[in-house]
Amino acid sequence: MNLKIKLLVFSALISLAACNQSKPKISDEDGLAAFNADSLKLHVAELSHDSLQGRKPFTPGETKTIAYLQKQFKAAGLEPGNGESYIQEVPMVNIQTTAAADMQVTTSKGSFKLKGFDDYVIWTDKITDKVSFDNDEVVFAGYGVVAPDYNWNDYAGLDVKGKIVMVMVNDPGFAAGDSSLFKGKTMTYYGRWTYKYEEAARQGAKGCLIVHTTEGASYPFTVVQNNWNASKLRLDDRGKSNVYTDINGWLSLPAAKKLVAAAGQDSTNFFAQADKKGFKPLALDLKLSTRVAVKTIFNKSQNVIGKITGTKRPDEVIIYTSHWDHLGIGKPDETADSIYNGAFDNASGTAGLIELARAFKSMKVQPERTIILLAVTAEEQGLWGSAYYAQNPIYPTSKTVANINIDGLNPFGKTKDIIIVGEGQSELEEYLKEAAEKAGRVIAFENHPEAGYYYRSDHFNFAKVGVPALYTSNGIDVIGKEPGYGEKQDAEYTEKHYHRPSDEFDSATWTFEGGLDDLKLFFQVGKRLAFEEKMPQWKNGSEFKAIREKK
Repeated sequence: MNLKIKLLVFSALISLAACNQSKPKISDEDGLAAFNADSLKLHVAELSHDSLQGRKPFTPGETKTIAYLQKQFKAAGLEPGNGESYIQEVPMVNIQTTAAADMQVTTSKGSFKLKGFDDYVIWTDKITDKVSFDNDEVVFAGYGVVAPDYNWNDYAGLDVKGKIVMVMVNDPGFAAGDSSLFKGKTMTYYGRWTYKYEEAARQGAKGCLIVHTTEGASYPFTVVQNNWNASKLRLDDRGKSNVYTDINGWLSLPAAKKLVAAAGQDSTNFFAQADKKGFKPLALDLKLSTRVAVKTIFNKSQNVIGKITGTKRPDEVIIYTSHWDHLGIGKPDETADSIYNGAFDNASGTAGLIELARAFKSMKVQPERTIILLAVTAEEQGLWGSAYYAQNPIYPTSKTVANINIDGLNPFGKTKDIIIVGEGQSELEEYLKEAAEKAGRVIAFENHPEAGYYYRSDHFNFAKVGVPALYTSNGIDVIGKEPGYGEKQDAEYTEKHYHRPSDEFDSATWTFEGGLDDLKLFFQVGKRLAFEEKMPQWKNGSEFKAIREKK
């Protein structure tokens, strides 16, 4: 080997050694010791305490919650995430409705009344002092879907201006069990109730009533009843051109069948016709009348945001989210409890943010990308806090590497699996799979994709602006328990505790062993992202892929 070649080889070895020295060796264990079950349980107990009055925005409960989160973010060593502030203000309007006790139904053969709360629930998103149905016509518009990507239009050739549309929950593939319709049993965004109200408004409808089924909605009518004469929040959009129906609402399935029968239709197979291609909307021999009084208050709620500035690429951010809010004080349950504490949903996830902050700050080698911990407001009212952040990002979405959203942490024992919600959406699935395998666990996918959970929490707003978003639910393969035990736990929570006062912290049974294991996986995914240079991508077939590629 001549001298020139020797010098080149020596120079290359020196350069390689320098690169190896400058690139820190990241231990899989770095940061894990900071996670603590007692700490997590303490924060869950505090955030779901009766003194916070159910953490509803615009209440004293919000003030106490925000103060607590700021204190804990500071104690964990987080920097303010919005300039010199831990707060991002979210302009909102509170719309308090008081509906008449019943709804008059008139047909060519007679009239009768439906009872509010028992048969239907209604409200308005309009900023006004009153709204009403005044002997207005009813049209059955199938699923209320206009979906060019699926060659489907329930409003084709239909003029619903000034009329009430009655539509089904979910989308056509669900009830038909036909995988060739939309995504079959897997709900698309067209199946969500929010979409249906938005589309009805775009079509000029005066009102939109969704026919509830427990299977189609994935929760019982008791959850819907929480909206009866309640205050609802949305973003303050004064000065914008957004449109709304006068009245939105839900019909119980028995009430909907009663209306269909009164209109002279066979209620047995009536709704099934909407599952077929070529469905034609149908005007019904029905007219409805009722009144809703409205009071509006404009105010600002608050997202809480802290950060750990990246050491090498601080402009690239990884955002963890959880919603801090719940339903406040509402209708008493059978035990006369009226405080909707929301311990699992979502004091647990918000407490998880604090644990993640402590873990990242404890690392011997600090993240190269910036870590953001974002506790958002008004998820329960329509994902509004995350929607406002996505529309008014503090950190550019083009530089946002990923969103990892936590909406409920497993309060019970360890599980072998962790369930990914939204199969096939992004490469973050592979990140979680690798982290799970290293921990001796496995990933699984949701058993009930018809519930549309990927469209029902705050990660969805990040996905809508192109940011790859990871969302999971509790595993169901509970270690040491018989098959099916975990599914029974989930079903019991949905039936007895979801959006009810009984969602309370249980110091006797809530060990959070499972929740801590899940938190550690979220941490490992974020840690890997924090030291990588590449950006995770959406997968082919994801409806969000094109959005990211435009940025």
